[in-house]
Amino acid sequence: MKAMVYTKFGPPDVLRLKEVEKPIPEDNEILIRVHAASANAYDWRHLRADPFFIRLMGAGLLKPKHQILGADIAGQVEAVGSNVKQFQQGDEVFGCGGYGGFAEYVCVDENRFVLKPANLTFEEAAAAPMAALTALQGLRDKGKIQVGQKVLINGASGGVGTFAVQIAKSFETEVTGVCSTAKMDLVRSIGADHVIDYTQEDVTKNRQQYDLIFDIAAYRSTSKYKRVLTSGGIYVLAGGSIARMFQVMFLSMTGVKNIRSMLANINQKDLLFIIELMNAGKVKSIIDKRYPLNETAEALRYLEEGHACGKVVITVQQINRSQ
Repeated sequence: MKAMVYTKFGPPDVLRLKEVEKPIPEDNEILIRVHAASANAYDWRHLRADPFFIRLMGAGLLKPKHQILGADIAGQVEAVGSNVKQFQQGDEVFGCGGYGGFAEYVCVDENRFVLKPANLTFEEAAAAPMAALTALQGLRDKGKIQVGQKVLINGASGGVGTFAVQIAKSFETEVTGVCSTAKMDLVRSIGADHVIDYTQEDVTKNRQQYDLIFDIAAYRSTSKYKRVLTSGGIYVLAGGSIARMFQVMFLSMTGVKNIRSMLANINQKDLLFIIELMNAGKVKSIIDKRYPLNETAEALRYLEEGHACGKVVITVQQINRSQ
């Protein structure tokens, strides 16, 4: 099978399209014929091993432990392991496998996937798992979102941000999105009640206060955001600069209760909740660009440079081979 492979850490240029052995599912795994995958910051951070502690958390110390990236995957089940109970050959599924999606086939744990609704395309499904779960769990679980609250979403036009705006609106809150000038119309179109152009206005200096701040593009210090946080309000960090991520992790570990950081927990229950929101018309995948498998490096470069307005999707076309 064809796959985008990297054998050393570095920029997107280290990725190579190679012929590799087709995987065989273990007892609790399903083999998926990949139709689409989506790119996340998770992927390019693992590609570069940046920050360094990613190496200590399973990416590999001196070289990549998993040589095929691509966490978010949508496709069709081709084979199942001996202990698999939830899926059968031919099922259309999507979820987050962690690795392996930038390839024609991948083996994944069945418990990280769900059946794809017929009304979702493979691309729409592949765009959702990591970004939508980050948004949902950040707002609901870490942020304790409540009806009627004023919610600020910083980084509202990116992959996580576009899901966060829609999910926050599904909880009947008043949403303010922060993004660049060119992306303001999109953020309004997906439901934001107010949109702030960060190139023209510093949200931490306005008079409005927010019950929940969900920060996906953290480049200002948390002390500045606390100025616009209501008494009892919660600040949740889900992305941004490494310096800010370490700052928030330190504050949360030292007992500052209203400053929190998060990583998505991939589970079927929350994936099914996202499907419910999609089926109800409350949430949809916003796809900025699509790239074929052999242009995965360009897709990750585009995403890393911060250009994406919504999600970046990799489309995988199978190559017919004579047996």
